[in-house]
Amino acid sequence: MKRLRGNILTPHGFVEGVLDIDADGRVASIEGQARGEAEVRDSREPLVLPGFIDLHVHGGGGRDIMEGGDAVTRVATLHAQHGTTAMLATTMTAPAADIERAFRALSPACAERTPGGARVLGVHLEGPYINAGKLGAQPGFARPINAAELQRLHKLAPIRLITLAPEVSGNIDLIESLCEAGHRVQIGHSLGTYEDGVEALRRGASGFTHLFNAMTPLHHREPGIVGAALAHAEFSEIIPDLVHAHPGAIRVALRAIPGLYCVTDSTAAAGMPDGQYRLGRHVVTKCLGGVRLADGTLAGSTLTMDQALRNLVQAIGLGLIDASHRVSTNAANYLGLADRGRLAAGAWADAVVLDHDLKLMDVYVEGSSIQDPHAG
Repeated sequence: MKRLRGNILTPHGFVEGVLDIDADGRVASIEGQARGEAEVRDSREPLVLPGFIDLHVHGGGGRDIMEGGDAVTRVATLHAQHGTTAMLATTMTAPAADIERAFRALSPACAERTPGGARVLGVHLEGPYINAGKLGAQPGFARPINAAELQRLHKLAPIRLITLAPEVSGNIDLIESLCEAGHRVQIGHSLGTYEDGVEALRRGASGFTHLFNAMTPLHHREPGIVGAALAHAEFSEIIPDLVHAHPGAIRVALRAIPGLYCVTDSTAAAGMPDGQYRLGRHVVTKCLGGVRLADGTLAGSTLTMDQALRNLVQAIGLGLIDASHRVSTNAANYLGLADRGRLAAGAWADAVVLDHDLKLMDVYVEGSSIQDPHAG
């Protein structure tokens, strides 16, 4: 039986003790003495937190999900090296043939985890069902929802999350059926009004894609999609790279949205030096800590989830327990995953081991250290 020692974050708080992992890669038991967060931060014992969960990943390590082929293997491996134990591979707005090619490559990756890589839980379909007037860095192939296309793609690889613009003709009328089919629906890349956002939530939409980015902003007479999120959302993504959203805006969202969770929206440039990379059909440039199109538009990020945790604690000022929830537990709750995003008996032994400075020492995915070359 494998064993992790240190200050372990459980659903009831920190325990200084031992976490045992069974032969199936799940938590067998956690034993030890309860500790307060202040005690833990002063301790030199390793921190053992739930593994990070990233529901918006376009690429990493020089590879882009839309390439197809073995790109997802490299992406899942790069992000596991930064503490992500489970993720959604995220596609771009593109012609149907491009999206289908990506899905065919994702099918085996969703069925079986790459040794040393994060578990690919399924697909986040970010577009093409978005507003052509609010593409952000998405290529110009936006279109209304096509139910037959969705069904065809879902047979290739499981679609867990769909981003759509509710104001696009026909989209809002299909939200209920999408939710009934088991997809999570969230609002993004939208020129919709506050009322569009509220109605989409009433129909079953349950989140917002990279809050504040690529959506109508908050104005006191026209609250927009941002206003709908801040007033009504239980869950929303946010990118805490301190580039996509000002720390003050992040603090506003933290006060307003109980289940706010962090995503990287990472591109092929994550984990790579400055230079040019692919993002779907776009060429993007990494420089000065960001990724942009030629016209200067932000085009995803270089963020990794370990840095997201450090940003929440060191720049935003969150406590470690709250920050851990924002990079793990809340995303699991959003997808309805009771056995991920928490360290408790019976849950998957997805864990990150951190030092006093919140730097990674080890990562366990389903009970196996990614440092073990024979890990499954």
